[in-house]
Amino acid sequence: MIQGDRICLRPVTPTDLPLLAAWYNDVDIEGEYNAFGMKSSNALERSFAEHGLLTDQLGTLMIVKPAGEVVGMMSFHQVHYGPNGGSLAYNIGLNLLPAQRGKGYGTEAQRLLAAYLFQTYPIARVEASTDVTNLPEQRALEKAGFVREGVLRQAQWRAGAWHDLMLYSKVRSDGMGEK
Repeated sequence: MIQGDRICLRPVTPTDLPLLAAWYNDVDIEGEYNAFGMKSSNALERSFAEHGLLTDQLGTLMIVKPAGEVVGMMSFHQVHYGPNGGSLAYNIGLNLLPAQRGKGYGTEAQRLLAAYLFQTYPIARVEASTDVTNLPEQRALEKAGFVREGVLRQAQWRAGAWHDLMLYSKVRSDGMGEK
């Protein structure tokens, strides 16, 4: 478990699977920025059975308040900027329940996950991207210590159209690996 001041990040448990499966196909929870079409809950259960949704290459973590209330989930996956291990970075993603947005949980979760990845893996970079129109997420990333790098033009196909993304990063040499 990764403990923060107001929330913690914990691995997915078997009891979380029905909740995640329901979220994956709920338009209100996914929101306009995570609407990538229907997902199979069988694939989720299969992945959980194989590796518990947590490996060195990718992972899903639940965002939980101290009393145990789940407020969302975070994910991460490896990205490569060259063929060697030294060119490895992690990209992180976030999804909060609509009623939990705007309360600072996303900022804390992003800060916690970036610190965890820097402490756990020999990487120099953690990155995140969001739609150029998703201003609340851009503010959350900046509050979490991520630096805006630029626009990835037409990088994402979603809801029947191409969308530009704003790219953010934290790098170890900035001294940003701590909580």
